[in-house]
Amino acid sequence: MANESQTVVRLDAVCKHYGETVALDGVSLEIQAGEAVAVMGPSGCGKSTLLNMIAGLDRPTSGTVTVRGEDLGRLDERGLALFRRRGIGMVFQFFNLLDDLPALDNVALAAQLTGTPAAHARRRALELLDELGIAGRAQLYPAVLSGGERQRVAVARALMNRPAVLLADEPTGALDSQNGEQVMDLLLDLHQIGQTLVLVTHDRQLAERCATRVVELADGRVTGERDLEWTP
Repeated sequence: MANESQTVVRLDAVCKHYGETVALDGVSLEIQAGEAVAVMGPSGCGKSTLLNMIAGLDRPTSGTVTVRGEDLGRLDERGLALFRRRGIGMVFQFFNLLDDLPALDNVALAAQLTGTPAAHARRRALELLDELGIAGRAQLYPAVLSGGERQRVAVARALMNRPAVLLADEPTGALDSQNGEQVMDLLLDLHQIGQTLVLVTHDRQLAERCATRVVELADGRVTGERDLEWTP
């Protein structure tokens, strides 16, 4: 479980403006190792922008974002790309898989982009797909996989480089209830083995089931936080 002394993510007074639009307005937040934090709030409140800040996909207008002790504001674009590949896993609502690659290669590519030899990357990719229960689908292309299978491939890809933080943006949003339940179980399993998670979701069931803390956003500001009871 969480090591209280190890802060993995820290945001200090982060603001983000897109022209006249204020997406984040002075957000400060700390996430400890092993925590599972659900970020909730209405559409347009800044949830996805917050994830983009942690991932280094966007830069704050003001304030600082620190991940694993690294001030992202001090990194150039190449440095941010390396940081994302090595330290961050991302899972999206619509999977974002490469349609012209089979599941195995979709997963292995994440490690190959960091310089891992192809054979080693493919071995680890197959191990992850096996752990997630879909090794038998490794040679199939995304178009013939179910939504739940595609999301499992996406999770395997996100875990490929053993990220310090796994970010999930509405991970059950494009799934039916059965597949959504399976992905919830998967996220719960990851949390139980100590993976630090940050989930953006509208789904209170997902938050209550998989998170140890809920952070509420409205109009780009943190309006509340609450700890959730969780037992392994």
